[in-house]
Amino acid sequence: MEYFEKIAKKPKEDLRWNIPERKQGIVNIIGGNTGSFNNEIKVAEFIGREYPIEDIKVVLPDSLKNKLPPLPNFIFMPATETGSFSESQELYDVFNAADYNLVLGDLSRNAITGKALAQACRKTERMTLVTKDTVELLAEHEAERWLMNENLVLMASMPQLQKILRAVYYPKMLLLSQSLVQVVEVLHKFTLSYPVALVTLHNEQILLAENGIVRAIPLEKSGYSPIMIWSGELAAKIVGMNLYNPNQFIDASCAAIFE
Repeated sequence: MEYFEKIAKKPKEDLRWNIPERKQGIVNIIGGNTGSFNNEIKVAEFIGREYPIEDIKVVLPDSLKNKLPPLPNFIFMPATETGSFSESQELYDVFNAADYNLVLGDLSRNAITGKALAQACRKTERMTLVTKDTVELLAEHEAERWLMNENLVLMASMPQLQKILRAVYYPKMLLLSQSLVQVVEVLHKFTLSYPVALVTLHNEQILLAENGIVRAIPLEKSGYSPIMIWSGELAAKIVGMNLYNPNQFIDASCAAIFE
């Protein structure tokens, strides 16, 4: 398969040379609800230590406004009665105010929040990586439309990708029992059908896919455990490397994994 390659070591080209010495770029860390917001703050602090980003905003629902200090990097968006994001022009605007958005999740599972994020992901003109429970919520709302946004990256588990494929009645199936070659074939065809980029984990391989190209990195070579993959820190590294290496998703993401 000419579109597939296994990568077991750090790429020869060191994309870290493209990271500027002076701080530049704006990144939004988006997520949280009334009872869960610590991970968004933790990941924002992590990406700020790892990369010279000029401005990192933590975008939270305003149900948290009275629980957190009025720090300049906190942005509060209108919330539902259950404490998560509501539909608002402000939410759409904040997506387009950054160079890169990282939607971490920790959301209330309700239709209003799902619809609000689906609309934002469909309309945004900025690069946006979506992960964790956000993927499941988005699968339930207009998946056929937001999957057509070439600015989106889905960092999703295999069960989450199964939901996405079912949501759009995709003719190919993804199964946990499938071999690596079978899964690669599905990701190849899916990313030719839809312009989103994908990051997932299957058979101890981290898989990256975009425009029909698929790369596999053995988990044991990456330094990550299956649990660490979904903590938010790898997603932050992928955002950081892609922020300074635009239009090189697979190469930049490989570099992020091997850092």
